[in-house]
Amino acid sequence: MALQEIPLERRTLHGHFSRDLPPVVAIDPGDTIGFSTLDAGWGLESALEKGRDRRAFEPRDPVLDNGHALIGPVEVRGAKAGQTLVVRVDLLRVGEYGLTLGGGEATPLNERLGVTGEAHLLAWELDADAGTGRDQYGRTVELRPFLGVMGMSPPEPGIHPTAPPRRWGGNIDCTLLGAGATLYLPIPVDGALFSAGDGHARQGDGEVSQLAIECPMERVELTLDVRDDMPLEAPVARIDEAWVTFGLDEDLDEAAALAVDGMLALMAREHGLERRDALALASIVVDLRVTQLVNGVRGVHALLRDGAFRMA
Repeated sequence: MALQEIPLERRTLHGHFSRDLPPVVAIDPGDTIGFSTLDAGWGLESALEKGRDRRAFEPRDPVLDNGHALIGPVEVRGAKAGQTLVVRVDLLRVGEYGLTLGGGEATPLNERLGVTGEAHLLAWELDADAGTGRDQYGRTVELRPFLGVMGMSPPEPGIHPTAPPRRWGGNIDCTLLGAGATLYLPIPVDGALFSAGDGHARQGDGEVSQLAIECPMERVELTLDVRDDMPLEAPVARIDEAWVTFGLDEDLDEAAALAVDGMLALMAREHGLERRDALALASIVVDLRVTQLVNGVRGVHALLRDGAFRMA
């Protein structure tokens, strides 16, 4: 197994999904990619010092680079549409700064909360060694880094925005996908063409202001593999002593139903349970959480902890 370094430069960055994007590198299944990232907004410096006038990466195409700053795509040799991509998160080290906004954009939630108008900025100084972030008001939080975007392009031709999460991954924005997690994604196109970015230093479930602590990542290492014995309809993750399934839809109720549907399939696969039995048991041992409310497509995840029940 090899480690493939991907430099942070114009040719390795993109701000949209497309099956027609040429891969920046090709790796074998089981290889690891190492890279750093810009923050999601292509920023180059802290908002604490520069505010909203901080510098951003240039040059950028106003159409093709209108989304999150992503590294990739990465071709996985031999990967076929219909197989499952395995993304193991080996290492995440945050950069030196982060930012969060509250209010501003006239979204339905902001209007309901009465926080439209000028956005309020929290500018964070991040300490990767201590695992803490401190804002300009002196408030300190423990960091829980993860990548908001890990995924692949839809199989349809054309330019696809990075904001909505899809069954092939993308902007899932789940705080559970930190170092040690493994994400399983259905592969939409041959070669997989995987991309990643959107560093988050910490986020609460729901991401209610639309932003987490958005930050660059000084170092990311992901190991990519392929499975053909685990067919999936939607993302699934394995975290420390638990399974997670995801539901993604514009309607929150439907997203919840999809997350449960994925969990019932997982309980059948992992524990041999019949569907109605799995549903009854899930009502007792599975937790539903709102992943995010802010990307057009709502996210819900279902969590089943190891040892939640024992077989006779």
